[in-house]
Amino acid sequence: MRFIFLFSLFFGVLSSKSQDNFSEKLMLMGNQFEITVVAENKDSASVLIGLAVEEIKRIESLISSWDKLSQTSLINRNAGLFAVKVDLELYNLISRSIAISQLTDGAFDITFASMEGVWVFDGTMTSFPLKSEIEKFLSKVGYENIVLDDENHTVFLKNKGMKISFGGIGKGYAAYKAKKILVENKVVSGIINASGDLSIWGKQATGEPWKVAITNPFNNEGIFAVLPFSEGSIVTSGNYEKFTVINGEKYSHIINPKTGIPAQGIASVTIFSMNAELADALATAVFVMGKEVGLDRINQLQDTECVIIDTEGGIITSNNIKID
Repeated sequence: MRFIFLFSLFFGVLSSKSQDNFSEKLMLMGNQFEITVVAENKDSASVLIGLAVEEIKRIESLISSWDKLSQTSLINRNAGLFAVKVDLELYNLISRSIAISQLTDGAFDITFASMEGVWVFDGTMTSFPLKSEIEKFLSKVGYENIVLDDENHTVFLKNKGMKISFGGIGKGYAAYKAKKILVENKVVSGIINASGDLSIWGKQATGEPWKVAITNPFNNEGIFAVLPFSEGSIVTSGNYEKFTVINGEKYSHIINPKTGIPAQGIASVTIFSMNAELADALATAVFVMGKEVGLDRINQLQDTECVIIDTEGGIITSNNIKID
């Protein structure tokens, strides 16, 4: 998931206006974040960006499946044993994740974490996993086996070995929450770039819209399109950053939760939505559902659009997007 920002003014070069664009890059949630705000000076920008960083760290401590002390890890450790009471925020995020699973017929599924380790996308994998191994772990996947108790805010994973993780929605949620904190602190314009999951509002200090360049999936250093954007979220899932090559064929890290096999046929999916976490989840889901089914599902949603580039270089867009 990668975007390139094209600013009218470079960081540190002041405009004739009283404000400018200020950015900081940080490693958060195991990914590179870039937080940009329009502010009067560097000092005030640093304070504001610090508020966003603290919020992202708070979200990470809540949803991380790697932190043994997190509530998410507690849910996973007790899969098949008993229900775990969690904070309302985490409970609601899990509930919304299940709703997206239902919307996408299971193409998005937070229980896919149960498959971790079957596929490796660091260049060392040279053969397919055994079918028996895929089936063994796949038996633990299924959002239908998450039991929620609305009254007590408990979460129970029915089967031992089940796990949940928020890799397909967590960065979008963190971007949304960071933006919310900044807006509450009177930041009228900015961008939260959560390793390619973008939450954007307002305009640049010059008054121009922010400009976002979508990466060419066939050339990481190239640009597919440049788009002006002032409000909402943009997320891209692609096959060009994490993949493995087996018998001369490329397999991306985006795996179908129903089959346990990497999705094929699509090079990248870009989702435009007012909802950051929904955009994050849908980018993965459309990749899994495929061009026809994915596009049909997007066209049924309000305030949501997409651009799909298939592995043959074909460009497919939802109803309200036109690209020359």
